[in-house]
Amino acid sequence: MKKFKMEMVVALSTLIAWIILGTVSFHHLEPWSWIESFYFSVATVTTVGYGDLAPTTDMSRLFAAFYILIGVSIGLATLGLFGAEMIKKRQKKYLEKISKNA
Repeated sequence: MKKFKMEMVVALSTLIAWIILGTVSFHHLEPWSWIESFYFSVATVTTVGYGDLAPTTDMSRLFAAFYILIGVSIGLATLGLFGAEMIKKRQKKYLEKISKNA
């Protein structure tokens, strides 16, 4: 359990740091407010991509391409780590229940 907690802290910290990096970068690359930049960063990493905001310069498009590739990977790894732990917990409870009934 201790290992999982450390892995989750690292994964969530990395995801939060990535969103902060995106927010700061998009705020400086585009004429967006901090809220718009944060919103775009989160929508991009979560692959929602509403389409109401889009990079307009070559530099911001290039940054967005790499931001998407790395950010989606970080997001999926974090979600996968959390999901795997939830499955392990359910499996353990199920196996304990079966062993008690046997």
